[in-house]
Amino acid sequence: MDDRAKNTINCGLDVNDYNVVSTCETTQEMCRMLEFTQKDTNQVKETKKNTLVLQYDAFKMKEHESINEIYSRFALIINGLQLLGKVYPKNRMEAKVTAIQEAKDLNVLKLEEFVVSLMTHEITIKIHDEEATTSKNKSLALKAEVSHELE
Repeated sequence: MDDRAKNTINCGLDVNDYNVVSTCETTQEMCRMLEFTQKDTNQVKETKKNTLVLQYDAFKMKEHESINEIYSRFALIINGLQLLGKVYPKNRMEAKVTAIQEAKDLNVLKLEEFVVSLMTHEITIKIHDEEATTSKNKSLALKAEVSHELE
């Protein structure tokens, strides 16, 4: 019976967890090992939370980073904080995404709408930059007239 239970447990494990319990002889030993390795102590959770809070507070756009990349990086921090029980108010998160002043009310604006607005702004800036680069590289052709007047 124990072999069937061990097999059932093994089927539900990823490679890392399987490696942890593969040498256990009983299901009870397997469960204890899994519980030990999966259990985050309060100290570990607090350290993770403090690290994420520091990342949140120091969050800013990196050079040449797109809005999608910023949002993905920001979402990882926010999701990690939520999993650890630290939740920021919605208006504080939206204000942290960027310092750009929106004409819309951030208390009413949905986060998705805010990100779309920023992406649109980013595209506009890229188009403007491309046009500026193109106009700098344009050649100027001058038309000249030759006058053959006799004096």
